Amino acid sequence: MPARRLISSGSPFESAFGYSRAVVDGDYVFVSGTTGYDYATMTMPEDVADQARNIAKTFAAVLAEAGASLADVVRLQTFVTSPEYCEPVLRVQGETFGQIRPAAGIYVVSALLRPEMKVEIEATARLRRP
Repeated sequence: MPARRLISSGSPFESAFGYSRAVVDGDYVFVSGTTGYDYATMTMPEDVADQARNIAKTFAAVLAEAGASLADVVRLQTFVTSPEYCEPVLRVQGETFGQIRPAAGIYVVSALLRPEMKVEIEATARLRRP
């Protein structure tokens, strides 16, 4: 069985709060709740759709490091801080995952860790072995 592997996106939150952006365990990649920061610049766009696009970019990079891709995502859990954010976020998910069609849910929550965070998404991917 392959060893458990921890993957970082470079976010300062990971080391400060004691978690990994993703964990590869066996055939699965578990991607932690990810918000819309551009982790290279630590900036957060105001627009919720742009936040969702940044999340997709982070997922793509983390999954590539794990030996997977967005096409390997089997489950998404999406959290938004307002019902009005559902449609813009789901449109971005449609652009990103429309042909992949993972199992998914979207939940409206009262808040995320910081006020600028409007959407947070978790993902699970399954590695395809040759």
